[in-house]
Amino acid sequence: MEVDDPSEYNRKIVSFQDFGRFKLTERKYNDDSLNIYTARLNDLREDTLRRAKLKWTDYPHIEVSRLTLESSEKSYILIGVLYKDQKLKSSLLRDLSKELQLEAQPSSNCASVDDKLFLEDETLRVRLVGNHIDVQEIVTGLVCAVLGHELENGNFWVEDWCFPGYYPKPSNLSSSSVEDGKILLVSGLDLVNNTDELSLDLLLEWITGMAGNASVQKEEAVITRIIIAGNTIRGSTKIYSHKGYHEIKSHDQLKIKEDIMAMNKLDAFLSNILHCCCVVLMPGEFDPTCNYSMPQQPFHPCTLQKSARFKSMHGATNPWLANIGGRIVAGSCGGPIMDIMKIAGLSQLSPLEWLERTLIWRHYAPTGPDTLPIYPFFQNDPFVMNEWPDIYFAGNMDEYDTKLVTADEGHAVRLICIPKFLETKTAVLVNLRDLTTQPVSFGDGPT
Repeated sequence: MEVDDPSEYNRKIVSFQDFGRFKLTERKYNDDSLNIYTARLNDLREDTLRRAKLKWTDYPHIEVSRLTLESSEKSYILIGVLYKDQKLKSSLLRDLSKELQLEAQPSSNCASVDDKLFLEDETLRVRLVGNHIDVQEIVTGLVCAVLGHELENGNFWVEDWCFPGYYPKPSNLSSSSVEDGKILLVSGLDLVNNTDELSLDLLLEWITGMAGNASVQKEEAVITRIIIAGNTIRGSTKIYSHKGYHEIKSHDQLKIKEDIMAMNKLDAFLSNILHCCCVVLMPGEFDPTCNYSMPQQPFHPCTLQKSARFKSMHGATNPWLANIGGRIVAGSCGGPIMDIMKIAGLSQLSPLEWLERTLIWRHYAPTGPDTLPIYPFFQNDPFVMNEWPDIYFAGNMDEYDTKLVTADEGHAVRLICIPKFLETKTAVLVNLRDLTTQPVSFGDGPT
């Protein structure tokens, strides 16, 4: 029997650079010189004003604090940060009363028809009203420009509005600098609850070239890097009520044991892959890491004793930003998108559409720190998009979805919703050269 030449199946290698944008070098909580909203507004004010001036050429821009000094018969451009007032939004006092079972717990949806919208800058806040505003498609924390005039009651009537828009891609970057290769995106392995060993074994064998014929193995060899986007150990967590307080300790001990067993399982799984392929491991919302707030820091090397020894192993943050083979790859483990959907619960937009909105809003986690826990940055907001990603993903979604978005300048970005592997048995293959995607199934779908 003729034996294929193994040299043609050598693993494809492309350039790699982690930008380290979300890596915390120090932790400071005592600096109150600026809050993150002020920093966000400072970062995006100029670009938002430029876009507003292009859209509304004949109207002046004034600060919110000067609105009462100007004529109410004229229309003006205001720029600030949007605040969405929601009665159903969680608060510490309400959460405590729920914990003590003093009131019925509502659903996780924070949206209602009574939600109100405000615009604020460093000095003042004004309420926005008008038929041009769809409050349900807005979340707190967005930098926005509005055109309108002040009413007699002090509210601001909005005639139109705009956001910072897509970040312009540098003209010196071209597709000719992109290297050949593919990346594999997988999310939500949830090893604590994943009892289907077959799907994981198939995924492992497919990545390592142990499955399929010669042509399939040759195709697998072009996978240059695997990105595991969060909730690898756990996909959810339980919240205990005051009634079950006496059970918390025993449950926590069981949870720790489950986490340790799943971590050992992950370590063995990764060490088998790392012999032949590079892996990027991002923590997720429910994974055991040193911090819950975003940006979550990488898994500590001591938790993955076998895998951490490999040079092909790369611990990443959540969210994460890097250059792979000449493509800017950015994304999160899905927490920011899920939080947006909770705040805008009455909207019918899909997770992929919300992912696209964050491009226009130019922010990776706009609802933080209002409803999404984030580290208290003061001098700058690292979640502001200062680059044009070529591949932009969100992990732990209910189903696979993708779209190629083209900006005004003709630059394209591939949006990807990575489905939960536990439920869908599906990973996503992305071609770096042409940004095409392909879902790859390792089972019968939902369990």
